[in-house]
Amino acid sequence: MAKFVNFLYLFVFFGCFAPFSQAQLKFGFYAQSCPSAESIVRSVVSDAVRNDGNMAAVLLRLHFHDCFVEGCDGSILIDTAPNPEKGAFGHQGVGGFEVIERAKEELESQCPGVVSCADIVAMAARDAIVMANGPEYEVLTGRRDGRVSDVSLADSLPDVSDSIQVLKNKFGQKGMTDKDLVLLSAAHTIGTTACFFMTRRLYDFFPGGGSDPEINPMMLPELKSQCPRNGNVNTRLGMDRGSPRTFDIHILQNIRNGFAVLASDARLNDDPSTRAVMDSYFSPLAPILGPSFQDDFVNSIVRMGEIGAKTGSQGEIRRVCSAFNSR
Repeated sequence: MAKFVNFLYLFVFFGCFAPFSQAQLKFGFYAQSCPSAESIVRSVVSDAVRNDGNMAAVLLRLHFHDCFVEGCDGSILIDTAPNPEKGAFGHQGVGGFEVIERAKEELESQCPGVVSCADIVAMAARDAIVMANGPEYEVLTGRRDGRVSDVSLADSLPDVSDSIQVLKNKFGQKGMTDKDLVLLSAAHTIGTTACFFMTRRLYDFFPGGGSDPEINPMMLPELKSQCPRNGNVNTRLGMDRGSPRTFDIHILQNIRNGFAVLASDARLNDDPSTRAVMDSYFSPLAPILGPSFQDDFVNSIVRMGEIGAKTGSQGEIRRVCSAFNSR
């Protein structure tokens, strides 16, 4: 009887957590239903990145922004809702929608109604990372597309002006750790930002004016020359000073040395926990015994790809990524 009770306890315990574990997501989900799915997405992404060197960063950012609102369900792609999510202030500058739609069109011609837009976003981010000389990894697939997209749901997005505690809380609410915060912030190793997001940090960090004191004095004149007060707020500058189109650990070295471009990246220095994660990759023994930045990044982005994923009978497989299916 005791053995039966223990078995029943384990069954109930693990059963309760089945939705969180996203057991229905798996590697090679389309191996039988659409064997060419991943190669089609890879080809479309490769063409897009070759035509626009910044597109790798754009597609990686799109995946992050999709997952942090309503989960990784393609909700950010919708155009047809009354107040679609993509119009949120926190989504400013997010792009790559046309690349996802192009991949969807090709997939629909080969495997109609099979591959979700949410999975295309996840696969495209992986392929974009590889195109930027980042690590190759397998993507969990089997997501279905959500049927909700509303601008109000994006209010909890991480913001460049958030304190480290707010950033940690926002990641924690998604089931992500302080280590995940560091590693996913390191995705800024590729891509650019607009001067619009720099104004407060450069000129109005304090109520009476002034710059963020954590900006390295060697870097401050450089940033101000690129983003002068009352200048063009749409001017773009690389987020990883020195290698903005190569996926590498250089971004974390910059952050540790006060050369972070974004305020949210600089805040990683403000907390012992996040600072310790960064330091672990630069200890004298790191090359031999330390953690692998690329392996750890892969673990974090795969975990991120499971946030709120809809599987099984949830959601739908959209015919067009920018619109819900008509019922």
